[in-house]
Amino acid sequence: MKLFLKIGFFLFFTVACKAQTQLSLLNSLQQELKNTTNDSVRMNLYDKLGWYYAEINRDSALSYFELALPVARKLNQKLYEADALNGTGYILSQSGNYPKALESLLDAQKIAGTPSSEKNAWDLTHNTWNTSGSPHPKDARLDLLGWIHNDLGILYGITGNTSNEISNIFEANRLASSARDTTLLEVTNSHLGSAYYQAGKLDSALFFQQKALFLYRHSNVFKKYEGDVLSAIGRIYQQRGDFDQSKEAFLQSVKANKEQNNLSGLAWGYFSLGNLYEATQKMDSSMFYAQKALEVFNNVGLPSGISNTYRLFSSIYAKHDKPYSAYTYLKLATVIKDSLNEAEKTNLLAFKNKDFGELMRLKELEQEKIQTQTKIRTYALLAGIGVFILITLLLYRNNKHRQKANALLQKQKEEIEIQKKNVEKTLAELRSTQVQLIQSEKMASLGELTAGIAHEIQNPLNFVNNFSDVNKELLEELKDEADKGNIEEVKAIANDVIANEEKINHHGKRADSIVKGMLQHSQTSTGKKEQTNINTLADEYLRLSYHGFRAKDKSFNATLNTAFDETIGNISIIPQDIGRVLLNLFNNAFYAVNEKQKAESLKPKAEGNAYEPEVTVTTRRLNSPSGDGGKILISVNDNGNGIPKKIVDKIFQPFFTTKPTGQGPGLGLSLSYDMVKAHGGELRVDTNENEGSEFLVQLQAN
Repeated sequence: MKLFLKIGFFLFFTVACKAQTQLSLLNSLQQELKNTTNDSVRMNLYDKLGWYYAEINRDSALSYFELALPVARKLNQKLYEADALNGTGYILSQSGNYPKALESLLDAQKIAGTPSSEKNAWDLTHNTWNTSGSPHPKDARLDLLGWIHNDLGILYGITGNTSNEISNIFEANRLASSARDTTLLEVTNSHLGSAYYQAGKLDSALFFQQKALFLYRHSNVFKKYEGDVLSAIGRIYQQRGDFDQSKEAFLQSVKANKEQNNLSGLAWGYFSLGNLYEATQKMDSSMFYAQKALEVFNNVGLPSGISNTYRLFSSIYAKHDKPYSAYTYLKLATVIKDSLNEAEKTNLLAFKNKDFGELMRLKELEQEKIQTQTKIRTYALLAGIGVFILITLLLYRNNKHRQKANALLQKQKEEIEIQKKNVEKTLAELRSTQVQLIQSEKMASLGELTAGIAHEIQNPLNFVNNFSDVNKELLEELKDEADKGNIEEVKAIANDVIANEEKINHHGKRADSIVKGMLQHSQTSTGKKEQTNINTLADEYLRLSYHGFRAKDKSFNATLNTAFDETIGNISIIPQDIGRVLLNLFNNAFYAVNEKQKAESLKPKAEGNAYEPEVTVTTRRLNSPSGDGGKILISVNDNGNGIPKKIVDKIFQPFFTTKPTGQGPGLGLSLSYDMVKAHGGELRVDTNENEGSEFLVQLQAN
């Protein structure tokens, strides 16, 4: 206990100078506001004071933003109006008023998203949002738009809409890169880390938080949320069980938040330390930091923090065998939590209605646009018809042989109708044939999968059977030991049985996933995109294709190489369609290396020239100039005979095939090309004759 009191004493004196600097800044701003009569200066000072109080006193922050807004509107300072709305939205989102927060942020986004808001912008080098320091109105506007997207992302994250949260923060990150705003890059990387932490992706969360921390520590401009980043890193380490690194990060967080006068961040830093010490059974230290957290939470006015701290007190007292105190604090926490939950439900419902209303408004605007375009086309058509009628009348007057021409036209019309019916009949027959051929291609690929699936499913079934037999023997042994009263041995055997059951469950799920994959492949695509792990999909279809090929030709062997980029994660695709694309590319690769192997086996064997069939599959994320990582690339490479140059341009054409008659209708690559295009992607080939081919599939990463 004394050790942590000394630490707190030391931290207080190390940040005393910084705290004095923050106080001096506040006094300077308030004194300047008191002395000025200039509306533009007052507007700017209101804005600065609002952001100064944002993490210190939310009520004060909101009042300053509400003072800045009418002045900005009076002076027609659109960018300052947008920033005041953004500040209002941020404070309301942190206070739990989600509908009003969304309304303010969307209004801010609408203004900052309009280039005309750059006009008459005042004092762009000394405002609160243009942290890139650029004096150009366009840079300042885009910078502000980035901050608005960042705060929209925060709001969507609080309300549970992870998809909109991440998309808005990535857009903010892109705008920050465009405007060269390192401050916004610090904040957006930290928020991305928090989003991935909530999603349970600790490696991604730690990557973005460490990136944010690096930016904060190398920044001479903005360090306000450095302590929040350190707290987030501490929580990640604690989640991983690395308590030493977690403690170090929390202590650094407390120090940084004191230096930057970030009271809400300081309170959460204290709480995190108390929570860590409670988890590691150091109750005196836990009680010390819980008391400090509660004091700051009360000063800032954060009910959720107060409720969480009461729960921490309850847990501490419970472990001290003080049930009455534990119950008292649990009851206090529950009262606050119930109150927050009720308000949360009301606000979330209103927020969703507001969000839905905004979507409906955008749809109405789009509908009005479509109606306007339709009217223009209608008027143009009517004008064309009018011109046509005029020309017809002129021709009628000047042409005495109109009747003869009409008769001729009628005859031609009848002939056209006959030809039209013939063409429609032929087209219907072609479509029917096309459907049959596509189904034939699909069933052919399904047949090739069957042998591979049988091989794949046998392995987990063998594991299930083996572990079931082992468990049977263990249970018999357990009964014997129970009869002997050997409890320790019974527990050890029971643990072995549990471990084996987990393995049985794992391999049973593996077999289930293989069967589901086969069923998905055989089903007609629903056209609905799903979040899918492309690495898992590629690896599974590669093995199924290989074993299917070996089932047809027992003598066939090939080396399989994979290099999957694990940072890709899930992407939005139609898994049945992309699975068929990959299966077709794998089958073609195995066919190519098998054909070359057969040809090489007929040649005289010379020392050192033995051919080894090899197929390599890689995935990687493509670097984007804007930094958004918007595309992924899948490569299927074989060392077969390659494709002759004279037919490379034909391979994606329907019904074109180099295989012998009867081994496929030549629709595989054509259908694959269409499926990839339907996903907004690209399928291309890079080949060298006698050396091999590489097929490249490029898809959107989001």
